Amino acid sequence: MRYLLDTHAFLWWLFDDPKLSSNSRYIIQDPNHTISVSSACVWEIATKYRLGKLSEAREVATDISGWIQKTGFVSMPITTEHAQLAGSWKVNHRDPFDRMLAAQSKLENTALVTTDKAFELFNIEIIW
Repeated sequence: MRYLLDTHAFLWWLFDDPKLSSNSRYIIQDPNHTISVSSACVWEIATKYRLGKLSEAREVATDISGWIQKTGFVSMPITTEHAQLAGSWKVNHRDPFDRMLAAQSKLENTALVTTDKAFELFNIEIIW
């Protein structure tokens, strides 16, 4: 099975945060699962760190690609198809990072690991 991590799920996994659900933890640690981290998450972490909203994530924010590799996760690049769906989707949700993750989840037929209920607007598979 393949799964795509929302930004908070990725960070909570890295920091062993108890806010990560036991089901999500089980899915992520299963070696039979392919766990992806979107370029949109990398962009979001770098942006929020630069703005001072993720100061506790300095080590991660300065080498996100390295952390994706250390965890054995797979980087999911943003394609033109992802961008077109994210930008044109007629869903009342303004967060560009969320719109991209939803588009990638939909087009790649990959469940999104997230606690964010706003993703229900996109009619994608959500795991928590």
